[in-house]
Amino acid sequence: MNEMSGFLGAAYPWVKAAHVTFVIYWIAGLLLLPRFYVYHHETSAGSAEDRAWIERERRTRTIILSPALIAVWLLGLLLALNVGAFSEGWFHAKLALVIGLSAYQGWLGSYGKQLAAGKRSASDKTLRMMNEIPGIVAALVVVLVIVRPF
Repeated sequence: MNEMSGFLGAAYPWVKAAHVTFVIYWIAGLLLLPRFYVYHHETSAGSAEDRAWIERERRTRTIILSPALIAVWLLGLLLALNVGAFSEGWFHAKLALVIGLSAYQGWLGSYGKQLAAGKRSASDKTLRMMNEIPGIVAALVVVLVIVRPF
């Protein structure tokens, strides 16, 4: 199907551009927040610095991550419906990765609440490793969308 012949018509490239823009915001936030958690771990619970990290993390989640996640999903589903991607193997793999990243964001939010409560259950090493997930997943998604290997 020609992308421009779907229900989005001439709006298709604009919706696609908006989707890619919000993906960039989303991935940036997913790379930033775990790094904040690494730095936050180094503070004393209840200190002024601890409270400052809690506020930075909250703002990252509410100003960047949540709106970007919503926009990515809405725009992405519009694009997928427009081109009939739900019957494509590459799209199923992409969708699984995006669901995984969405769950990862949920974990980040939950861990932020633990940090705000003074609990530091993950190690610095674990957080540093978790910080690599969004970049790896983003690279895989780009390959799936551009190369469409299956």
